[in-house]
Amino acid sequence: MKKEILRVRKLAVDVDGKNILRDISFSILEGETVGLLGANGSGKSSLALTLMGHPRYKVMNGSADFFGKNLLVMKPEERAKNGLFLSFQNPNELSGVPFGKFLFVAYKENHGTITAKEFVAKLREKCSLLGISQDFVERSVNEGFSGGEKKRAEILQLAVLEPKLAILDETDSGLDSEAIKVVAEGIKKISQKNPKMSIILISHYEKFIKLMAPNRVLCMNEGKIG
Repeated sequence: MKKEILRVRKLAVDVDGKNILRDISFSILEGETVGLLGANGSGKSSLALTLMGHPRYKVMNGSADFFGKNLLVMKPEERAKNGLFLSFQNPNELSGVPFGKFLFVAYKENHGTITAKEFVAKLREKCSLLGISQDFVERSVNEGFSGGEKKRAEILQLAVLEPKLAILDETDSGLDSEAIKVVAEGIKKISQKNPKMSIILISHYEKFIKLMAPNRVLCMNEGKIG
């Protein structure tokens, strides 16, 4: 029987004094992929940012335990080091910061010491897995990237960092049908390589969720799951 890695109970969250999440309860098991469907404004991204520790989101009630630890008292960087990963809908550009070097620093922060030579070998392996050229990781982070390239960059980060739980926030947004298939295939390949990794797929696009064939689907509406 798979073990529970995330347990959220009766979570209530305010933003700028307004209640946006109410009585949220769910669990995630090790190695499972869970779809989170809901219309724009239903609270999906707010839940993701709350779990990642965005300071604007104030937890008013409830709990969230990650591998038995109180997630809500951790700083965002501590959550990342403990294996939580969040991909963004609109990731920022980092001009002058090569993507490969960015990944190297992020990997060392989350996983500890690794030599540059070892990391280059790992990065090449992940690029090969996802069909990404070496030129891609030499470019500045997201600078001049198309929408599809930004999504592929997020997926490459997922492959390299190998988190315990990945929250993918509308990874399919702004993409045409072919690009969506490429992203979906990349996520599936990563999941197959890391069978213990759990994934929460956030989307309002039912076809994407079906394409990913998650173990189960949660539906969100007006700040509630159910």
